[in-house]
Amino acid sequence: MAGREPAAADQDRFAAETARFRPELLAHCYRMAGSAQDAEDLVQETYLRAWRSYAGFEGRASIRSWLYKIATNVCLSAVAPRRIRVLPSGLTGAYDGPDRPPGPVAPGEVAWLEPVPDRWIAAAADDPAATAVARESLRLALVASLQHLPARQRAIIILREVLAFSAAETAQILGTTAAAVKSGLQRARARLDEREPEREKLLEPADRRARALLDGYITAFERADPALLEQVLRTDATLEATPFREWYAGRVKCLHLLGTHVLGAPGDWRLLPTAANGQPAAAVYHRDEGGSLHAHGVVVLTPTSTGIVRVVEFHDPALPALFGFPDVLDD
Repeated sequence: MAGREPAAADQDRFAAETARFRPELLAHCYRMAGSAQDAEDLVQETYLRAWRSYAGFEGRASIRSWLYKIATNVCLSAVAPRRIRVLPSGLTGAYDGPDRPPGPVAPGEVAWLEPVPDRWIAAAADDPAATAVARESLRLALVASLQHLPARQRAIIILREVLAFSAAETAQILGTTAAAVKSGLQRARARLDEREPEREKLLEPADRRARALLDGYITAFERADPALLEQVLRTDATLEATPFREWYAGRVKCLHLLGTHVLGAPGDWRLLPTAANGQPAAAVYHRDEGGSLHAHGVVVLTPTSTGIVRVVEFHDPALPALFGFPDVLDD
């Protein structure tokens, strides 16, 4: 809502009323955009617009709803004209061709989904129950599926089913009718069910079984030992990595690819445990020819009570810094 430019004296009041919503707005913008970096930019734009119109905000809605209206419309303006962010499994079926290392997609050809640090989730919720809901809504598979929805449907299902806004509140945020919200929600649910008809029960990152699987994966990678990987991967495990188009289904194929083309020698890799998208993860480092360990990316695991069912590695040297890790490790 446009209005007179707020006076400098309003700054403290604006900060006091709006700052506490920043973490949940970051999570919201990430669900919409599929990129942590984009989410930070979108929240920055949200607060700039909110500040400019703060003098005209007269409490006719809650401050939270007002901020979500601004943030959602900032996201819709930003994401609607762009290509959706995807994972390799969202592009094509599992690779079943001749043995060869996967080839990277040409730079700029695909917009890749990115992981988000788990600390964003904890910061976005103020109690254990809310944290559990936030974590569930940021699972990697769900965020990837959300990207395949039209932007407005994506906004509707997030506002209604993640953030628990009513149909009337959602309609007000989106500038539409409650009937249109209900119709959009039905279509969004149907499309999500087509992509992921049965959501498997995952272990929480703090669950000792999840930590044991993460520790086993890290040990196997650092020792370059496919036999140890076999102990933590389920028989139906999948493996994918950006920026590669090919992805692999089945433990046998995953182990063959890793053992033949990735693992190398013991000590080539160093993995540091963390959490991303409500799932166990690790910052990944690779040893260069000079012997230094440089940031390589982040790997996110999908753990179940019967083993790891999905491995997604994001090959982006900038990602470990987002998770609070250095660019180069001391050996």
